[in-house]
Amino acid sequence: MTRVAAVDCGTNSLRLLVADVHGTTKDDLHREMRVVRLGQGVDRTGELAPEALARTRAALESYAATCRALQVQATRMVATSATRDASNRSVFVEMVREVLGTDPEVVTGDQEAALSFDGATRGLTGVDTPYLVMDIGGGSTELVLGAERVEAARSMDVGCVRLTERHLADDPPSPAQIAAAEADVDAGIAWAQEVVPTAATRTAIGLAGSVTTVAALALGLTSYDASTIHLSRLSADQVREVTARLLAMTREQRAALPVMHPGRVDVIGAGALVLRRLVDRLELAEVLVSEADILDGIAWSAAGGAA
Repeated sequence: MTRVAAVDCGTNSLRLLVADVHGTTKDDLHREMRVVRLGQGVDRTGELAPEALARTRAALESYAATCRALQVQATRMVATSATRDASNRSVFVEMVREVLGTDPEVVTGDQEAALSFDGATRGLTGVDTPYLVMDIGGGSTELVLGAERVEAARSMDVGCVRLTERHLADDPPSPAQIAAAEADVDAGIAWAQEVVPTAATRTAIGLAGSVTTVAALALGLTSYDASTIHLSRLSADQVREVTARLLAMTREQRAALPVMHPGRVDVIGAGALVLRRLVDRLELAEVLVSEADILDGIAWSAAGGAA
């Protein structure tokens, strides 16, 4: 058995998973998420903001204490879109090394895709392959096609934080702002389809907080329940209805939704919009929602598994 800590540092959130890995089984001991918005302004400035780095440092210090208390044996931290795009990422790397005692791996889009695919599909049974894993993050969205392994993947520079900062300035956003965001997503999808044969998809799997929040709303949950959301199925009509509702709401109305994490209030409309465009452009009848994602892939890899 190996007790591992997996840390996923995205554009919007910083997440920790501590798990015991025994060969082909994984027992989760602790999961935690903090919205640190590391990617604040990166699309505009090309740099990680000092206040975003400070928020991230505070969360990492807490995570390091948890890892010590749980006697973690191996740690892997992966940083994705915002850190890839930042000119001052060396400052971030040094901070992580000092606080967590390990270097963050600033992975490529292809590496991110492989980790997401492994986390979402390992142990998945009873569904048709090939899978199309759709990981909607803060700064990027990965499309990954495969069955037992990744066969094709591409990371698009469209995500809920990036699109919100670029286009969705009003509260609620105007039709023109929504159309501009949709144009960005559509261009990204067309670019991804140059290498990912999405028409071969038998099961589309949606990952990350935007997708799971849309699922929670479609299911009518009165509180966020990961066990109910995991492996639920979202119809195309449900995706369209929830997205339209979110984009018509004010920030105050979104914040009042019982399943809404405070750190997603201002970006959930853009995240849902990405999901809606994927459903419509790829002509998907439904999306299988997974709570297992890149964080689980990082945990498997920290114990010496694939990806």
